[in-house]
Amino acid sequence: MNPPNSIRILVADDHTVVREGLVAILEQEDDMTVVGEASNGQEAVDKFPALRPDITLMDLRMPQMDGVDAITEIRAAFPAARIIVLTTYDGDEDIYGGLHAGAQGYLLKDAERQDLLGAIRNVHAGRTHISPDVASKLALRVMRRELSTREREVLNVMAAGKSNQEIASALFISEATVKTHVNNILAKLGVSDRTQAVTTALKRGIVHLE
Repeated sequence: MNPPNSIRILVADDHTVVREGLVAILEQEDDMTVVGEASNGQEAVDKFPALRPDITLMDLRMPQMDGVDAITEIRAAFPAARIIVLTTYDGDEDIYGGLHAGAQGYLLKDAERQDLLGAIRNVHAGRTHISPDVASKLALRVMRRELSTREREVLNVMAAGKSNQEIASALFISEATVKTHVNNILAKLGVSDRTQAVTTALKRGIVHLE
């Protein structure tokens, strides 16, 4: 049995096998206990007020509500909430999104067991936990030119393989305006064509193909 002062953890991940594996690892620790599980971001948001976990492990890509939105909602209602992103996605935009939403840690699912446990203990103690690889990608993200909201919208439709005319129709803007946005996107991403733009955007986590 875990002691009353153990770190109380909520695990949010849409993959049952991953969730069960995490619970099994955490429950072996004398200073940790899992108080709840969530299979999507909305469930994590709904369960948080009653559970009030010390630490929440949050996946990024989940149905109904993704991790970034869930972190944003939880932190808005509970500013002291301590959340660690635990994901397979290491694009700089994914990292920026999770940390900007209020996560205090960012960890990849291929991390060693001791890294995971160390991250939980660090964040519980009020520290942040970001691996050197993640930190370097975050630094690159900060230095890069940021896409505007409209440019992101154009890029998302572009990623679906749509032409300028189709993008214009979907976003209710002129084709000339689309061309301007596309040129700006190419320049900001440092690429020379649309295919490279989409490939780079997917790699960095700027757009996601569902």
